[in-house]
Amino acid sequence: MSELILHNYDFSNFAEKVRLVLGYKGLAWRSVTIPPVMPKPMLTPLTGGYRRTPVLQVGADVWCDTRLILRELERRQPLPTLYPPACAALADAVVYWAEHRVVRPVALYMSGMNQDVLPPALAADRARMRGLPEPAPEVVRRAAQRHAPLVRVLFARIEQMLSEGRAWVAGPAISEADFAVYHAVWLLTAPSPLLAHEVAAFPALTAFMARMRAFGHGRPTGMEAAEALQVARDAVPAAPRASAPFPEDPPLGAVVRVRADDHAQDPITGELVQIDADEIALRRSDPQAGDVVVHFPRVGYELRAA
Repeated sequence: MSELILHNYDFSNFAEKVRLVLGYKGLAWRSVTIPPVMPKPMLTPLTGGYRRTPVLQVGADVWCDTRLILRELERRQPLPTLYPPACAALADAVVYWAEHRVVRPVALYMSGMNQDVLPPALAADRARMRGLPEPAPEVVRRAAQRHAPLVRVLFARIEQMLSEGRAWVAGPAISEADFAVYHAVWLLTAPSPLLAHEVAAFPALTAFMARMRAFGHGRPTGMEAAEALQVARDAVPAAPRASAPFPEDPPLGAVVRVRADDHAQDPITGELVQIDADEIALRRSDPQAGDVVVHFPRVGYELRAA
């Protein structure tokens, strides 16, 4: 298997999701530390402008969004699986709930209470990402206070899931749902232990977090961003897998634009080289990275003719 390169930063909860999966699967990988805010001058040549974290690179192929990154890791290392058939549908629903209903209030509570330890530009960067004006520190603090009760309500629901006799969130086997719930809760204490008492109030959740944390992060070694760019320049993108487009999709070879359908809507433009029900892949050429193929999940992203 070609070398796995994860572009990430330490307190990114979505990066923690992937780091823990790498541990669960016992994989070796290279870690490139990227800035938590824009600009990201050593990453943009690889992605064409995708701003979320993390990004997985293998040679001259780049995968965006953790849902697709996990699918690619599963394809390369099928066991132990993230997708047990017996609970696949429930796990998928829990992942959506955790990452679309739990993460944001946790992030607002965490960031408002940890302004002294987080990067000073973080609040402004996240506001720009959502098309909002930069918030004053007191506004960020008030948002934290408003969302603290919601975080406790959501944690109580997770506690209930874990108290119903299941070994794991979605059933008797571990699944992607466990990693999604873990990273949503982990975010609360990622920059500091200030809010650890909120997790400690729930014994089943506390035990679950310890079980998940025990997977570790696999076998990471550091890599400089310039070296990752050189890896891309020296490599050739893998041959695209067979496509299965819908009638409405642009034809292969068309110049298209992909962007997230919620926020972080920076468009990425390239030649469509592969598309099916799960994935969209664009070929791009960059002076620093050379020819690369950038992969996106179908769900959660808009595809348009450029």
